[in-house]
Amino acid sequence: MPSLTGANVAFLTSMAGVEDPELAVPWTAVLDAGGAAVLIAPEEGDVATVANDLEPVAAYPVNRLLDAVVAAEFDALVIPGGTVNADRLRVLPAAQALVRGFVEAGKPVAAICHGPWLLIDAGVADGATLTSYPSLATDLRNAGATWVDAEVSVWQERGWPLVTSRRPSDLPAFCTMLLEVVAEAVRT
Repeated sequence: MPSLTGANVAFLTSMAGVEDPELAVPWTAVLDAGGAAVLIAPEEGDVATVANDLEPVAAYPVNRLLDAVVAAEFDALVIPGGTVNADRLRVLPAAQALVRGFVEAGKPVAAICHGPWLLIDAGVADGATLTSYPSLATDLRNAGATWVDAEVSVWQERGWPLVTSRRPSDLPAFCTMLLEVVAEAVRT
C-alpha cells in the first residue's frame, strides 16, 4: 500500500443522499495509508449516508464548510456518489469552483458512481476519459467526455489525474488507484 503520510485529502459531499460505502471505504483507505481525510459539505452538522440511494445508514460530522475551503489546502479531492448527493452538489457554484481549483492546480480528483456529474457542471469533463454509473454515460458524452465501462479509469492527459469508478463493487480498484495517484502527487 502506498504511503499517504502528510497527505491531506478532501471528501466533498452534500448533506444527504451520499452512498455510504463510497464515502466510508475510500476514507478508511486514506487513513490506513497514513493520510488525513477531511469531510467538506455546504452546511454544519452531519452528512447523512444511504445504501442503494434509499436506506439510511450513518451520519458523519462535517469537518469544514464548502464556502471556507480552497484547493490549495489539500492534496486531492474525492467525490463520493449517491444520486441525491451528486445532484445536489453539482448545482452549487462553490462545489464547481472547488473542483476547478483542484484541476487548475494539477491535483488529483477522484469520483465514483454519480460523482462525475459534478465534473460536468464544473466544466472539466470535456476531453476526459472516465467511467461512472452507467446512467451518466450519455450526460458525460454530451459534455465532451469519453465514457468507458470499466471498473476503474485513470486519466492524466491534461496534467491533473482523474480516477473514476462505476459503483460500490468497484471500490477495491478505485481505492487502489486513488492511493497510488495521491501518493505520486505528494511525492512530486
